[in-house]
Amino acid sequence: MREVCLGLDIGGTNCRLGIVDRAGEILREDSLQTGSFATFPDLVTGLAAGCRRLLEAEALDALAIGIGAPNGNAHRGTIAHAPNLPWKGELPLARDLGAALGAPAWLTNDANAAALGEMLYGGGRGRRDLLVVTLGTGLGSGFIVDGRLVYGHSSFAGELGHVIVEPGGRACGCGRQGCLERYVSVTALVAIARERLATDAAASSLRGLPDEKLTGAAIHDAARSGDEFALALFDEMGARLGLALANAAAITSPEKIFLYGGLAGAGEILLGPTRASFERNLLANFAGITIEVSELQGRNGALLGAAALAFHGLDSNDA
Repeated sequence: MREVCLGLDIGGTNCRLGIVDRAGEILREDSLQTGSFATFPDLVTGLAAGCRRLLEAEALDALAIGIGAPNGNAHRGTIAHAPNLPWKGELPLARDLGAALGAPAWLTNDANAAALGEMLYGGGRGRRDLLVVTLGTGLGSGFIVDGRLVYGHSSFAGELGHVIVEPGGRACGCGRQGCLERYVSVTALVAIARERLATDAAASSLRGLPDEKLTGAAIHDAARSGDEFALALFDEMGARLGLALANAAAITSPEKIFLYGGLAGAGEILLGPTRASFERNLLANFAGITIEVSELQGRNGALLGAAALAFHGLDSNDA
C-alpha cells in the first residue's frame, strides 16, 4: 500500500490538512476555518473528522501525522500560548490528535516544518546542512544541522527573526526592540514605506495610495516597474538580511540557504542585494554557500513541510 502521512498547517484564519506520500505528492487536501472551533477539544474533534474524510476518500491509512503551528513546542508537542489563535494556554495537539486518529504525531513551528520540507521535497534533497528563512508577516527560520532540526533545550532554537539588529530600534511583538523581523518582513516593508513616504519627498508611484492599498504586493509591483523609492526599500532590506544570514552561517555552516514566503516572491529584487551583502560580510571559511528561493515556493509548502515532519519523525525513530 502507498505510504502516506497527514500534514496539517494550523493558522489564525484556516487550518489546512492533506495527505502526502513519500515523493511529496499531495493526494488530497482540505481547509477548515479556524474560528469555527470554539474550544480546543472542538478543534481536535474537527481536525480528526476532516483527516478521516480525506483518508476514506483515498482508501488509505496514514503512517503518522505532522503538524506545523505557530508557537509550536516540538519537545512537548504543544502549541504554547499562540497570540493569533483563539484558544489560550498550552495546547497538547500532537498528543490529542494522535490519540484520536490512532497514529504517532509530531508538531513544530511552521518555519521548522518548511526546513524539513525543503530537505525532503525541495532544493535541499540530499543535503544535511540547510537554513530556511520564511519571509511573510514576520521572519521565521529553521536550521538543519547534520540532517536534524536544531531545537535546543527549549524547542525554540533558531529564531533568526528575533536576533536584535538595531539596539533600541523598532518595537517588536516579542516585547523587545530592534529585532530583525521588524526590518525584514512584509509587515516591516509596509511600515517602513509608510514612514518614508511621510518624511521623504522622493517621487514614487506609491505616493498618495490609501493605507489599505499600500501593501507588500504594491511595493513589489512598484519595484518591478523601476520605482527607485521602492527599489531602495528592497536594497536596504536585502542589506540587513544578507548581514544576518552571514552571521547565522558562522554558527551552523549551512551548505545552502533557502528563502520562502511572500517576500521571496520578489526574486532578484530582494535576492540581488541580499547576496551582495551576504558575500560582503561572510567569513572566508564559509565561502560557497548559496542563497536561493525555496523550491517549495508556490507548491503548498506548509502542507509538504508538515508531512515531512511526520516522515522525518518515523525515519528518525526507525534509525
